[in-house]
Amino acid sequence: MGVTMTLAAQKQNTAYLAYIDQWKSTVVENQKDYGIPASIIMAQALLESGAGQSELAVNANNHFGIKCTNEWFGGVYYKDDDRKGDCFRQYGNAAESFKDHALFLQRPRYTTCFEIAIADYEGWAYRLKACGYATDPNYAPKLIKIIEDYRLDTLAAASKEHIAAGGAAVAGAAAAQAMPERKRPLKAEVVRRSEPIMVIHNDPEPEYVVPLTAKEERDSFLIMHPKKRYNGVAYVLAREGDTYANVAFRLNVRERDLREDNDALGRELMPGDRIYLSAKKNVGNKDFVWTHTGLSVWQLSQEEGVSLEAIQKLNELDPQIRSFRTRQRIYLRKVKQENDFR
Repeated sequence: MGVTMTLAAQKQNTAYLAYIDQWKSTVVENQKDYGIPASIIMAQALLESGAGQSELAVNANNHFGIKCTNEWFGGVYYKDDDRKGDCFRQYGNAAESFKDHALFLQRPRYTTCFEIAIADYEGWAYRLKACGYATDPNYAPKLIKIIEDYRLDTLAAASKEHIAAGGAAVAGAAAAQAMPERKRPLKAEVVRRSEPIMVIHNDPEPEYVVPLTAKEERDSFLIMHPKKRYNGVAYVLAREGDTYANVAFRLNVRERDLREDNDALGRELMPGDRIYLSAKKNVGNKDFVWTHTGLSVWQLSQEEGVSLEAIQKLNELDPQIRSFRTRQRIYLRKVKQENDFR
């Protein structure tokens, strides 16, 4: 027994151990929120990213090798894989990758995975391969070996978040007795499968991809566009490739409403622009600001979270004025205006 433990310890990679320690709370939370075994999430991340050291992980924060799909409007990174110049998803940080991986597995394509008990990591590994997650024929055995070498099957149990199939929490015999209609998985039922499970899909055609729901679309968008807030109004920053049309689609709102909230009728969206998610306020969070030469009235409106019309009325600006030619004081709320000769 002592010899076996010593050999196992020698096999363990220090980079893997550090990576596991860094992300263990995240994978356990994703098991709790999405019903995916923490052991599988961690093993996939370790295998796909080389413990965070792969080209994709370093340059694109992509820790799961997830490729671009038709509904993906986020950043992209091109790398030779199954084909030359394959398109992979690019994230703002690694945490976004873990969240997107959880959302990615909610697709109908992977529905049958969730029929398997969370404790059965072997079943999950082979089912993921059968559902087409990876093209490597040895993908499942590789996941299983990582899980067993690093005892990843104990991650959730150690944090008291061990979840059984169907989303029910299992904490020992007491939980099993509380759910007599659901049989606890026996050790004999968790068996190593030498052959992949054949999964029959009823997709209308081989290349058909079921679109995300409106909520999944919005969640996916907000992973790549973290919400910020100014003057009490939530906003996100536009990224390369964003347009008011595709942003409105992903947020499940009308494009015209989104444009009106941002005073952007007839205006194109540029990277770095603020996109307010609701109407801007009629007053600012300060009495006034000083403008600089060349600043447009619209830019000021976006920077201060105050509607363009409100700024024009408060300062009696001609609507034809598009930008400021001199430095001047612009009021953002009604105050007693005094002569200013600066």
